[in-house]
Amino acid sequence: MAQSLELLLIQFLMPDNDARRQAEEQIKRLAKDPQVIPALIHHLRTAKTPNVRQLSAVLLRKKITGHWAKLSPQLRQLVKQSLIESITMEHSPPVRRASANVVSIVAKYAVPAGEWPDLLPFLFQCSQSAQEDHREVALILFSSLTETIGNAFRPHFADLQALLLKCLQDETSNRVRVAALKAVGSFLEFTQDGAEVVKFREFIPSILNVSRQCLASGEEDVAIIAFEIFDELIESPAPLLGDSVKSIVQFSLDVCSSQNLESNTRHQAIQIISWLAKYKSNSLKKHKLVIPILQVMCPLLAESANGDEDDDLAPDRAAAEVIDTMALNLSKHMFPPVFEFASLSSQSANPKYREASATVLGVISEGCLDLMKDKLEPILHIVLGALRDPEQMVRGAASFALGQFAEHLQPEIVSHYESVLPCILNALEDASDEVKEKSYYALAAFCENMGEEILPFLDPLMGKLLAALQNSPRNLQETCMSAIGSVAAAAEQAFVPYAERVLELMKNFMVLTNDEDLRSRARATELVGMVAMSVGRMKMEPILPPFIEAAISGFALEFSELREYTHGFFSNLAEIMDDGFTQYLPHVVPLAFSSCNLDDGSAVDIDESDDENINGFGGVSSDDEAHDEPRVRNISIRTGVLDEKAAATQALGLFALHTKGSYAPYLEESLKILVRHSGYFHEDVRLQAIIALKHMLTAAEAVFQGHNEGPAKAKEIIDTVMNIYIKTMAEDDDKEVVAQACMSTAEIIKDFGYMAVEPYMPQLVEATLVLLREESACQQQESDSDIDDNDTEHDEVLMDAVSDLLPAFAKSMGPHFAPTFATLFNPLMKFAKSSRPPQDRTMVVACLAEVAQDMGAPIAGYVDALMPLVLKELASSEATNRRNAAFCVGELCKNGGESTLKYYGDILRGLYPLFGESEPDDAVRDNAAGAVARMIMVHPEAIPLNQVLPVFLKVLPLKEDREESIAVFTCVCNLVVASNPQILALVPDLVNLFAQVAASPVETSEVKAQVGRAFSHLISLYGHQMQPLLSNLSPVHANALAAFAPKS
Repeated sequence: MAQSLELLLIQFLMPDNDARRQAEEQIKRLAKDPQVIPALIHHLRTAKTPNVRQLSAVLLRKKITGHWAKLSPQLRQLVKQSLIESITMEHSPPVRRASANVVSIVAKYAVPAGEWPDLLPFLFQCSQSAQEDHREVALILFSSLTETIGNAFRPHFADLQALLLKCLQDETSNRVRVAALKAVGSFLEFTQDGAEVVKFREFIPSILNVSRQCLASGEEDVAIIAFEIFDELIESPAPLLGDSVKSIVQFSLDVCSSQNLESNTRHQAIQIISWLAKYKSNSLKKHKLVIPILQVMCPLLAESANGDEDDDLAPDRAAAEVIDTMALNLSKHMFPPVFEFASLSSQSANPKYREASATVLGVISEGCLDLMKDKLEPILHIVLGALRDPEQMVRGAASFALGQFAEHLQPEIVSHYESVLPCILNALEDASDEVKEKSYYALAAFCENMGEEILPFLDPLMGKLLAALQNSPRNLQETCMSAIGSVAAAAEQAFVPYAERVLELMKNFMVLTNDEDLRSRARATELVGMVAMSVGRMKMEPILPPFIEAAISGFALEFSELREYTHGFFSNLAEIMDDGFTQYLPHVVPLAFSSCNLDDGSAVDIDESDDENINGFGGVSSDDEAHDEPRVRNISIRTGVLDEKAAATQALGLFALHTKGSYAPYLEESLKILVRHSGYFHEDVRLQAIIALKHMLTAAEAVFQGHNEGPAKAKEIIDTVMNIYIKTMAEDDDKEVVAQACMSTAEIIKDFGYMAVEPYMPQLVEATLVLLREESACQQQESDSDIDDNDTEHDEVLMDAVSDLLPAFAKSMGPHFAPTFATLFNPLMKFAKSSRPPQDRTMVVACLAEVAQDMGAPIAGYVDALMPLVLKELASSEATNRRNAAFCVGELCKNGGESTLKYYGDILRGLYPLFGESEPDDAVRDNAAGAVARMIMVHPEAIPLNQVLPVFLKVLPLKEDREESIAVFTCVCNLVVASNPQILALVPDLVNLFAQVAASPVETSEVKAQVGRAFSHLISLYGHQMQPLLSNLSPVHANALAAFAPKS
């Protein structure tokens, strides 16, 4: 075989394609025989030309796996011996490297079996050889062997690290330094042990040196390995980089600002900054690196991309991603320098800088939303100015920024509608399609949170949108449909005059079947659902059938986005039609099931571009018996399927919620899917599953009512749901999903009562405690050693949801909540420290107010601990804080017993300013009135009524928070009916007040009945003396009061 094989190898290397093809066929045939191995070994050692020796090694690497088990011990020894000789004596570097690759495959089988004990000693010896070639090949082998027999190195780890560090600093050979760099990369990829990873910290200066040398000599691909190493170090949960963060950031910034380097190299450098911002943001803050990073990143936004550059690698786009990530993780430190850059750049003569000015404000609006809401005037001044810029790219950036503001700066941005909407309307006429498209997007996002303020703009808006819908290219039509949907949602019933025209146009879109039109069809389907939500069941039900038919037929078109939007469309219809949707369940539920059961289709790229293609050796393909394990390069998930699954999961929940008992046939299958999706790998799907599980409970209750085994079946479902919620609270790593599990649990307690959750209380309380201590899985984002305790950028939404659980427990358990509350009290109070932001403190105060309201008397034991906080909050600069504090102080006085009396003077002094002209917020004033009412009801003797009542009555009736009405009017009416002299001195004010309440369309019948009782009492006391007061009233008020007067 050896001779014929040598001829075939030579023939395979010929330029003639036919000759090559023949040789390949013959080699494939021969390679099925295990004797091919000694033949290839022979040529590897003796062939005259390096090309043939290299090809022999490449083929060995492919074939050795399939044949190794069949070789005799003597042959195996020969293979190992020859490979070692090839590595040490071979003059050609490509042949040496190809042999090293074979060694790593053979080692995979021989080392664990104890058949190659001298391999590691040989490599250590080689790596210290005086010959550069030997040192290099040893390091190459260390790299490849970590992938196959990494565990064999564990006992030698310390020696190996010392060796790698020494080779990284090799004074004579750049090749050795580069090979050492690659070996460090391989080891880091292999080792999971935090303690082992930390030891690589001391390598960072040497890694940076080697990388700088490689960049200087044009070896950018090698320098990129350094970035891969930093990437591993940053992502490691071990507290890592210490002071070397500074040098890594400096190196990365130098690379990304060097325009002479390849875009991929610069992109890798920018990526490192991005990872640091994501995983080690506290380190950036601690080492004061935020401003140096921004000084490079902001100007990068203004760098022009090369025409032939891959968009994803363009520096301006990558820089925008870094700034976005930093804004999300370091908002306080980001906003001032970014705003300064934007203000200066907006005045620049260079249009790229004016563009960057608007872009950067759009990019940070999600992360820096709180700071930007306070500075909206100057920010809008910059962006609306840019929207009128002569340069198209600047106008495009401005319309992008407005879209981002409309999405993230709600609801504050809406109050600027008088200046913003006309500018957007103007931009819809722009000469550039790009500006138009972004302006439709901005319009859609802006209108989403508008209400009746949109009405004056409705006609011009719909005129432009309907015209654009008929005369624009597809992509503009799609954004235009989104905008119409937002307008419909804002205008509600006022949209009815436009609905028919819009629905007629949508029919044309909902029958399109060409691939390039399916996205438009999806948008149209979504829009019909939104219009239905605006105009309601009465108008929609008679005209629905053709739309539903078109929507169902879309499922045959194999377009994930269309299916996703169609599930949303059906969800909207279920919402407006309630039980009327039952007739459609047999058609739409199976469609949702099939989307939920779709294969995720994880797309995996496999990297086999090793030595196969050297000098065209790619032709010899590995056959089935060779199981070389290629390296998985990256895993990307087809996001379309994800969005579709999330929409289908949401739809199942809404179908169940709105059709209730009629959902019975689908309950069991739906629950199976939701249980599976509650543990899905992507948080969007988990979130929808958590919401939908609560809806299933609502349906199950209706389904099993009056059933014999009803209670047992319902209990089984509650068991399933509660166990998932508790597991989610403890183990899910996404804050939004955990928040939803908390909110849904609170709703279950509210809807089904304490008995439903009683068996789970110990676990629920434990999960709540862990969340309050900020120790749950979703709160363990960053375990940097330099984490800073006062850094309060924790998730507001999550903690609001957690703090909803305590009132839910209190409401369902009443005074029995006291022992549980005792364990939760201190962890909750940590959020009320003065170092915490105002929204944390008011979260605590609101939570305590509701607990006090429902737990009752046991709150007395906490009055002394709480009162200083609540009194301080009454004077907060934030209206929400003052409102919650006023509510809380009233509930503490109502249920806190004698222990509150000593605070009455301080409380009245704290509440007094909230009644005056200086208080801008009606809801605050209403809650202050509620607090005074509760104080009077429990301890009238402790209140100077002659001073308090005139101030109190002056702010009535309530303007905004009607929930306080019952307390306020119970107090007033009780005083009147008891003929309290202090209140009877104010009869003219009382008559006026009672008349307003009697005529009010918003006060409840319960409140009106109280007022009627008190008014009757006044008539019985004063009789005809009341006449002059009554004749001063307007006819509407007089008639409303007269209805309550006792008939004489």
